[in-house]
Amino acid sequence: MTAPTMAHRLAAEFVGTFLLVLGGCGAAVFAANPAGDGSVGIGFLGVSLAFGLTVLTGVYAFGTISGGHFNPAVTLGAALAKRVEWKALPAYWIVQVIGGLVAGAVIYWVAKGRADFTPTGHMAANGFGEHSPFNYSLAAVVIAEVLLTFLFLLVILGATDDRAPKGFAGLAIGLMLTLIHLISIPISNTSVNPARSTGVAFFNGDGAPAQLWVFWLAPLVGAAIAGVVYPLLFGRNEELADRPVRDDALGPA
Repeated sequence: MTAPTMAHRLAAEFVGTFLLVLGGCGAAVFAANPAGDGSVGIGFLGVSLAFGLTVLTGVYAFGTISGGHFNPAVTLGAALAKRVEWKALPAYWIVQVIGGLVAGAVIYWVAKGRADFTPTGHMAANGFGEHSPFNYSLAAVVIAEVLLTFLFLLVILGATDDRAPKGFAGLAIGLMLTLIHLISIPISNTSVNPARSTGVAFFNGDGAPAQLWVFWLAPLVGAAIAGVVYPLLFGRNEELADRPVRDDALGPA
């Protein structure tokens, strides 16, 4: 089978990140409070599942093409763990951010179709302090985002390890992202993904663009720690830097 070209890989990362932001943030904007009157709608559980399902389906659909990162933090952690080549990182980051922004624009324009919709403060943006769903402090948000991204990357690296059972990586990764959202939506609206945060921040306004630096720095720090620590804790069976990080992890060898 012919290996995917870089163009194929970047297309997969764009589509996968678009799917993640559209599915997760779209569920929060359209379905978490569908009547616009404070009703629960699908609630935190529904939004958490939406994020998890988008990653699960995206990994199975595109993982063997690009590695299925859909997240600059995942790409950084994978590069540090020698699961993807460093030269791919800048291009991956660019298309991931563009994919998130395009999804944010789609959510914005669809939501504007409701007569009483106001995007300011209602685009599922991340935040701390008065912009946190339950007013968590900057320190609390940073701790949560670093720790949860660290754990997310450990699960990703473990599930896609050459020694892991084949065919289950997408399930483990999707369920982990669901769990992360169940924990941290009340804290920061859950980022663990700079592209997801960037995708809606500028449409949301209301302080989100000014706080965006936290949702780049904290996930990247957590991912970097995991990328360094995973091989030290668990060893490395083989280095995969010459092919996508999840190649061979999603099906029979």
